[in-house]
Formats: sequence, structure tokens, C-alpha cells
Amino acid sequence: MSSSAVASPLSVGNRASLTINAPASLAAAAGILGGAALLGAAINPRQAALYVLGAALGLVLYHAAFGFTSAWRVFIADRRGEGLRAQMVMLAIASILFFPVLASGTLFGQPVAGNVSPAGIGVVFGAFIFGIGMQMGGGCASGTLYTVGGGSTRMLITLAAFIAGSAIGAAHLHWWTALPSLPAISIVKAWGPWPALAVQLAVFAIIAAVTVVLEKRRHGQLVQPAPSPRHGLARFTRGPWPLVTGAVALALLNFVTLYLAGRPWGVTSAFALWGSKIAAAIGFDVASWPYWSSPANRAALNASIFNDVTTVMDFGIILGALLAAALAGRFAPTWKVPLRSAVAAVVGGLLLGYGARLAYGCNIGAYFSGIASGSLHGWVWLVAAFAGNVLGTRLRPLFGLEVERVKLTGC
Repeated sequence: MSSSAVASPLSVGNRASLTINAPASLAAAAGILGGAALLGAAINPRQAALYVLGAALGLVLYHAAFGFTSAWRVFIADRRGEGLRAQMVMLAIASILFFPVLASGTLFGQPVAGNVSPAGIGVVFGAFIFGIGMQMGGGCASGTLYTVGGGSTRMLITLAAFIAGSAIGAAHLHWWTALPSLPAISIVKAWGPWPALAVQLAVFAIIAAVTVVLEKRRHGQLVQPAPSPRHGLARFTRGPWPLVTGAVALALLNFVTLYLAGRPWGVTSAFALWGSKIAAAIGFDVASWPYWSSPANRAALNASIFNDVTTVMDFGIILGALLAAALAGRFAPTWKVPLRSAVAAVVGGLLLGYGARLAYGCNIGAYFSGIASGSLHGWVWLVAAFAGNVLGTRLRPLFGLEVERVKLTGC
């Protein structure tokens, strides 16, 4: 069983080959380099660097097939924990890097702050429906972007609905934030960086150990990935990468994001911005929504989307994944999407977008960056979203969507 079965394999049809797709590779490279040059000239060099950083994230996500949705699904349905263990490695490395820096408040002289948000009813409900949406839509926030870049046409449907759901969530957020909630709690500030780090690392180790026990109980041993068809430089440039390699790279790149942006990696705030701008263009009074009332948000709404850090990183992720897919010889989009699958993509995308706004982020902004920032709300998000994934996994067969299982020995 390959690691891609655990971490979001791309459905690009049977036309994919092992040869490099030169036109797509050149187009992606030109988009990355040309886009960076334009952003550097029109905005500033830091914005250009963040765009290239997004492309690096997209390439890593694709080559390592590092997803959250299928990793959680195969654990829920089949007790395979390779993807979850890789996530714990990623979170552990990020926490080790983040905690001392966030305690000091600066990184190489740059002011930085973590993703720390309140944890209340809105977060629990938002993360829960986001979890359902992950399984219905077929991806999380980062997964949607990198699979779109990799050639999954179904995920274009999920992305469009994701953007719409984010805008609706932004319109409704003031109602949800008025519900009972704990304040924003940082364990780094509450306990100090080193005790907080020790506790957090211990929890990661416990979660990883539980996955090992449950996987061995189900399968008799840990399910091993198939050998890679490529080695050396060819594997580095064209993939596939081991999941742990992806975990390490994502943690390091999030740390670079912290330095360049002054805060950790996020994805879905850009979707709310895009959706709100589209809503304004068709006649909605978006500026009256409380979500856009703060000076920073109002400035983002009135400015070009290319001034938005999250937007340029998201565009970079798509092009980075396109480059990776073309180099791997797997960029071969198919345009036929079964009706039931398309319906699930729309419903899933709406749940993803709406849930992400309520929960102050997605699997990246709330789960990865939230936990790496020592935010209590990141852990609340994890529990609620995992519960949503349990329900979402059970709903998938109703829409003709696969739930991957390994045949048990002797069965």
C-alpha cells in the first residue's frame, strides 16, 4: 500500500504517464517566476518571496501527497495511522521551532505572533462541519488547493463552493462570535514555552503511540508503503516523497512563513476575501458586514487581492503543485465528474468554507498553525473536526465516494 493511499492521492485519470509534462512544467515555472517578478515590482519583495514560498509548499504537498482528509479517513475506517503519525511529526517540529520564538515575540528582529483564537460554540460547530466537509468535498483547505493545481477537476467544484461558503460564513460570523466562548488562550503564555512544549510533545507521542497500537491490532503489523519507482535526484525532483519528509518540510516552511509574514501559515481567510469581493461585485453590501468592519479587514476588502499575503501564498500553492504534477508526469486532468460526486463536492465545499470561518481557520490555520502556536482553540478544533470526519467518512458511500481499506490477512 503506497503512502499516497494514506495521504490524498490525486485522481487524474489513467492518462498520466511517467514522462515529464514539459508544457505544463514550463507554464508552471513561468507562472511562479513571472508572478514573483511582478509582485516584487508592484507590491514589494517580501510579497514576492511569500508567493514563491507558497509554490514551495504546493510542491511539497504534492510530492509527499501530504493530505489530512484521507489520512484521517483511512485511520477512521481502517486504523492505518501513517498519515496521522506524520502529522504528529510535523506538529512536533513546528512546536519546537515556534514556542521559543513566540515567547520572545521576535524572529531575527521581525515581530511575530501566533494564531491564537477564542474557543467557543462557534469553533466547535465550525470545526465539526469542516470535518464533514473534508470527507464530502474530498479535501481540506491545503488539499483542495494542491489537488486543483495537480489536475483534479472535481476539486475545482469543491474550491468554488469553498469560496462561497467562506463568504457566507464571514457574513454570519458576528452571530456565532456572540455565543458563549472561552477567551483566546495560549499555553505558551500561560505556562511558559518549555513546560508547554514538554506537555505538547508528550501528547503528540501519545497520539502516535495509539495509532501504532490500533493499526497493529487491526492488521497485525504496520502497513508498509510500496517501494518508490524513483531514487536519488529523480525522486527529489519528481517524487514521490516519504510522508515524513513532507512533514519536516512543511514544518520548516511554516517557520519561514512566520518570519516573512509575521504570523504562521493560513489558507482560508483568502477564500472569504475572494468570495466577499465577488458578492460585492454582484450587488451585496459586503462592507456593512461586521466581519469587514475592522480597519485591517476593511483595507483588505478595498485593496487588490494581490496585497493579501494569504492570497498570494494560495496562488503559489496551486502553481507549485502544478509544477510538481507536471514533473511527476501525472498532470492529466479529466473533465467527467459523476453527478453524485459533484453534489458531494458542492455540499462539502460549502461546509468547508462556512466551518472554517466559524472556527477561525482550517486544517492549516487552526489545526497546524494553531497547535504550533500553543493555542487551546487548535486542540478544540482537532477534536471537533475529527468527530466530523467520522460522520463524513460514513456518508461518503452514499455519494459513490471510496473509503479505502486494506484486505485483512486471511480474509
